[in-house]
Amino acid sequence: MKVLPATKENIKKASDIVRTGGVVVYPTETVYGLGCAPQLNGAARRVCEIKGRADKPLPIACSSLTVARKVVEFNPAAERLAERFWPGPLMLILPAIIEYGMYVTHGAKTLGVRVPDHEVSRSLARQCGGVIVSTSANKAGEAPPTTAEGAIKQMGEEVDIVIDGGPSLGALPSTVLDLSGEHLWVLRSGPITGAQIKEALGD
Repeated sequence: MKVLPATKENIKKASDIVRTGGVVVYPTETVYGLGCAPQLNGAARRVCEIKGRADKPLPIACSSLTVARKVVEFNPAAERLAERFWPGPLMLILPAIIEYGMYVTHGAKTLGVRVPDHEVSRSLARQCGGVIVSTSANKAGEAPPTTAEGAIKQMGEEVDIVIDGGPSLGALPSTVLDLSGEHLWVLRSGPITGAQIKEALGD
């Protein structure tokens, strides 16, 4: 396992590792993320095994809203929220356009996507084709880490590379909002509040 500071050169090294099937720990504006190329089923399986969890779909970080629109099917509410809160700590669950493998979707017809408000994670996603798996870098049942050291303590030697971007600015994982059906559901509370969501939707 390599632990490297978050320089442009090292982000490029990490993207090369990810694109060839590797697993990376990297900073976001919320907590440290654990990622891989979502189109590589073996890498996604490794992420599930490292976390010790294989019952939930893996979320996707996108480098831009333009990329996200190619991954999932946006509705008017999703467009409004993305325009208001992205880049930022809001994950939207929407009908999938791209069919990723079982270890990403776990059979769901939807995907959780967001555009992080962190240059390192957006740059990493961009250099990995615009998308990267972005689940929190913690073992199942443990607290998500806000430092590279905290992530290493949980992930150990199981990942290929760690990009250290210093402490995360936030301590909470992103708000998760399901917009895939007729009704809006907050599946996980986070930095973006229900009141902010209602205000953005004009409701």
